[in-house]
Amino acid sequence: MKNEITITVTDQEGNIHSLICPVDMGLTLKDICKVYDLPMEAMCGGMAMCATCHCYILNNASSLTEKNDIEEALLSELFTTEVNSRLACQIYLTGQMDGLSVEIAAN
Repeated sequence: MKNEITITVTDQEGNIHSLICPVDMGLTLKDICKVYDLPMEAMCGGMAMCATCHCYILNNASSLTEKNDIEEALLSELFTTEVNSRLACQIYLTGQMDGLSVEIAAN
């Protein structure tokens, strides 16, 4: 099994970033966006308390785990939530996510 994957992230200004992500370190999508200095606020530091790491999953959604109750509750409080909305702090990177594309939601 591969120990790194490539994820494509579109930022709020429409710039597309290709991220090489290790999958053997327990990192989340939020963590890797921060490593690459992408404009994701993530005020609570990944504790699923603020929803400032809101993003849209553009493809490969079936490779992700289901939303938990806390993530569902936080997303339900946002005005910009779509059916493909997720919190990046709740998405742990796995080998099945190779080729995933996401868009960081506007704050």
